[in-house]
Amino acid sequence: MTSPSKRREMDVMKLMMSDWKVELVNDSVNELYVEFQGPKDSPYEGGFWKVHVELPDGYPYKSPSIGFVNRIYHPNVDEMAGSVCLDVINQTWSPMFDLLNVFETFLPQLLLYPNPSDPLNGEAAALLMREPEAYNAKVKESTARYARREDVTGPENGREGNESMSADSEGFLSSSDDEDEHPTTGEPDL
Repeated sequence: MTSPSKRREMDVMKLMMSDWKVELVNDSVNELYVEFQGPKDSPYEGGFWKVHVELPDGYPYKSPSIGFVNRIYHPNVDEMAGSVCLDVINQTWSPMFDLLNVFETFLPQLLLYPNPSDPLNGEAAALLMREPEAYNAKVKESTARYARREDVTGPENGREGNESMSADSEGFLSSSDDEDEHPTTGEPDL
């Protein structure tokens, strides 16, 4: 049986050796960022998100903390803080799962099949239930505005840049940005 620290290193290495772009924070396998693309044939297609991952000391017996850094419009994601409401990560996590499961299965499934009955974004959930076409249009608009490749790969990415950043009580990044400003330049959107 491998130790939790060995398993953590192996899971991060597996993720890095796959097609995922991974950036370690301070060369530590405990905290990393992963570039995540919206699933094909979804309103998120073409979008790029930077996902913050923190692996607790008890990983893989304790679930990772997952949060979107740049904005995403989804019923089960807090639009401003980026925290994710996903049972398989929050309540039913198992040591049989690994980081590849999170990025290859769990997050794509979350985006493809939102659960409006358990929302973190009540507006998105209500819109999805009332007007699915309007919801898809809003997702596409938000994706085009906040999830461009340069928002995750440029020198100023995600919500960073001219905005103030802070970590919430769960360690997710949040921003005090103005909704009418561009997320990376701080310039007003036209």
